[in-house]
Amino acid sequence: MCGRFVLNASPEEVADYLDLIGLEDFPARFNIAPTQPILIVVEGTQPEPGSNLPNRQAMLVRWGFMPGWVKDPKEFPLLINARSETAIGKASFRAAMRHRRVLIPATGFYEWRRPAKEEGGKPQAFYIKPKKGGIVAFAGLMETWSSADGSEVDTGAILTTSANRSIARIHDRMPVVISPEDFSRWLDCKTQEPRDIVDLMRATDEDFFEMIPVSDKVNKVANTGADLLEPVAEVLAPAPKQAPRDDAQMSLF
Repeated sequence: MCGRFVLNASPEEVADYLDLIGLEDFPARFNIAPTQPILIVVEGTQPEPGSNLPNRQAMLVRWGFMPGWVKDPKEFPLLINARSETAIGKASFRAAMRHRRVLIPATGFYEWRRPAKEEGGKPQAFYIKPKKGGIVAFAGLMETWSSADGSEVDTGAILTTSANRSIARIHDRMPVVISPEDFSRWLDCKTQEPRDIVDLMRATDEDFFEMIPVSDKVNKVANTGADLLEPVAEVLAPAPKQAPRDDAQMSLF
């Protein structure tokens, strides 16, 4: 799951990482929450022959996916995440998986380790970011929802997958991260069908992210300052050892 994330890179850094042009200025955000606007990147129109200008475009959408066929949004659940394992066939996401795949830039995300009932205590928040710093691009989906009166709302969701062993110490799900070399494949909805990009919807390497325990101030949407990233004391249990598997029985899923 991904319920809050951070984007505190500069517009210039985001534009350079995602090969954008004309990205408008925006402030650093340290506690992006569902229903708020989020920055997404889509594949634009084909550039003129011989042009070396990027054709990716940035736009804002509401974080909370709304399929086009929904009649009353008040009666439909808020879809902030989509499970990558089922999104291709699920009615809510099937059309977006085929036609409207996007990238969602972030510099990290929050997750909560919830203690077992017998352990007691409060959930511990963690800020999870790339060990090397910088920006990541989450795999996302978008949909434009139209109301009966003709008004439109652009909406989006983050794709998630089963957590790698490192993140699994905190939570069993994590966002799908698309590597720069795969940006074009992911965004290309004209020639790359969903079955062609299944291999991109996987967990990152074990040592890609680092997990920093932070205070419970992040639990409140009203708290938006950089102090949310300040570490607090917390000891994690060691990652479980992975049992050896017979290579002949290994599979992608």
